[in-house]
Amino acid sequence: MKKLLSLIVFFFIASTGFSQDQITWLKFEEAVAANQSNPKMLLVDVYTDWCGWCKKMDKETFTDPKVIEYINANFYAVKLNAEDTQRTFDFMGKKFSEAQMAAAMRVRSYPNFVVIEPKLQNIAQLPGYRQPDAFIAGLNELIEKAFRPKP
Repeated sequence: MKKLLSLIVFFFIASTGFSQDQITWLKFEEAVAANQSNPKMLLVDVYTDWCGWCKKMDKETFTDPKVIEYINANFYAVKLNAEDTQRTFDFMGKKFSEAQMAAAMRVRSYPNFVVIEPKLQNIAQLPGYRQPDAFIAGLNELIEKAFRPKP
């Protein structure tokens, strides 16, 4: 079943990979499955339905061509509703709702962007609204500080 899901996700990503007019958003478990066959960082957009700054990110930052290209090239992008207790998925042998996963990642403000390294062991957070250039710069700085080997 995992191989079938990985294959479906791979073809979905491959078919949308040529179209850079929007971010390829996946469900958490789809990103994890895709990561197994082609390791990349996960970028988890943790949001709530009532969050005005989250909606502003969707409308202004996530529609910017530079942001779309950057995210699609470097991450498996995930939308995670921090208040959704209904939709569940398995991760590392445990069942989580989206709300439980947000809590496990210690997200307490919105929007919040959690970067998970390809081995799915370490995370770093980039909280708050950012305009396109500042968002890309913030992600680059976060990744450099959190995941690059230190001498």
